[in-house]
Amino acid sequence: MKNKTSERIKSISAMAMLTALAVAADIFLRIPNIGGFLTYEPKDVILTIGAFIFGAVPGLVMSLIVCLIEMMTVSTTGPIGLLMNFFASASFVGVAAVIYQRKKTMSRAIIGLFSGSAAMLVVMLLWNYIITPVFMGVPREAVLEMFLPVLIPFNGLKALLNTAVVLLLYKGVVTALRKSGLISARENNDGAHKKTNTVIAVVVSAVAVMTLLLVLLIFAGII
Repeated sequence: MKNKTSERIKSISAMAMLTALAVAADIFLRIPNIGGFLTYEPKDVILTIGAFIFGAVPGLVMSLIVCLIEMMTVSTTGPIGLLMNFFASASFVGVAAVIYQRKKTMSRAIIGLFSGSAAMLVVMLLWNYIITPVFMGVPREAVLEMFLPVLIPFNGLKALLNTAVVLLLYKGVVTALRKSGLISARENNDGAHKKTNTVIAVVVSAVAVMTLLLVLLIFAGII
């Protein structure tokens, strides 16, 4: 019992440390005003590493905490920015972690990261189409015109850059955490797969329902 409690405390400490690093990356390494209204910050790199180590559900929790802190500190977009940032991080981090956690190999990591990149690109295109006209007061035709020159290249390059840096740093971060004693030599998350898949399914379903409702409201001319 004491060993399990000790391991849990160490895991929470490691997740808290990674969350703090993600916040620091978000605040101090951000590149604002790309294309006039887009911002790149490397927080998803650290969040994905955390999700690879501890699982998709802790990764989503860390993502939400970081996005909340971002909204209360450096962000100027309020709850809308929080929603967009969380959807971007959750789609990339969650999808990548679910695939990698099933079998922790380099090939699965690469598949997971590219799948997460594709998921993030689709999610952000949909939500930019839905939210940007409301937030910026521009017609949706103008948003569609930004897809090829701005939104697709930005989100695609962001995802590819995050993928490359995760692959570059992951082994070093895991080694450092093992040497510090914050994680065990082998993380065994097999028992968490069922719970993880359930939570991810709920999150994805909720996003899908919200997106469908907003699309219906758009076509109905309500927003």
